[in-house]
Amino acid sequence: MRRAHSIVACVALAASAPIAAAVARAQPRPRAAVAQPAAIAALESEPRGDRCPAGMTLVDGDACPRVEQTCLRWLDPPGKFHEYRCAEYARPAHCLAPRVHSTFCIDRLERADPATALPLNEQSWTDAARACRSAGERVCLESEWTFACEGEEMRPYPYGWSRNAEACNADHVDLLEPGDHRRLRDEREPSGAHPACASPFGVLDMAGNVAEWVSVDGVAAGKVVVQKGNWWQPGKHACRDAQAGHDRHYKGTETGFRCCADAATASR
Repeated sequence: MRRAHSIVACVALAASAPIAAAVARAQPRPRAAVAQPAAIAALESEPRGDRCPAGMTLVDGDACPRVEQTCLRWLDPPGKFHEYRCAEYARPAHCLAPRVHSTFCIDRLERADPATALPLNEQSWTDAARACRSAGERVCLESEWTFACEGEEMRPYPYGWSRNAEACNADHVDLLEPGDHRRLRDEREPSGAHPACASPFGVLDMAGNVAEWVSVDGVAAGKVVVQKGNWWQPGKHACRDAQAGHDRHYKGTETGFRCCADAATASR
């Protein structure tokens, strides 16, 4: 990424920084109060219109395939990770390609354990595909997930234009298990516990909590997969960011999912 004076144009960040960098640069934040499973069940049962099943939100609008987002102020000090997290983006963002109308349904919440309300983890893309398919749904395309996160405004963060470490379950400091620096700590919080972490369409936890599997557009489902949103990589908490490097069989402490469906045929 190249700087131009004090303003930097950021177009879909790519490679991820190592865990050590996340530990060094993340800012501490208070833990959210734990939501009760009954409250989560109420959220999932809210009616979202007759085009989507319970628990899903209708996304309907004109998506931008390629966007230019300009960072006005970086959060991290000068150094290797200076252009790692953007504190504030210029508004509006600029669409660099013709918009495409998009209509689909997406889970409002990450798929969770009903007993604890914690989002499912240790899930591979193949696990996600199996679970979504059994419900008559599918793993989201990356373009769908991104549009559900940023909306027609093309917000860099689902909640707006300035980074807010307290809006979502993100920006943790203690990322690794004590005595085992190869394993991530389990920092999941209940799905929906951060109501401020909402996209323009009302989808929750897209900039935090588990890393969600999506299928890359333009290839056979599962052939190329990436993860979107997570608690553990502070440089990957924006709507356009994605974590690559794992195949569809990888599963870890951080990996979970939500499902999508065609609005016209969605059923559960």
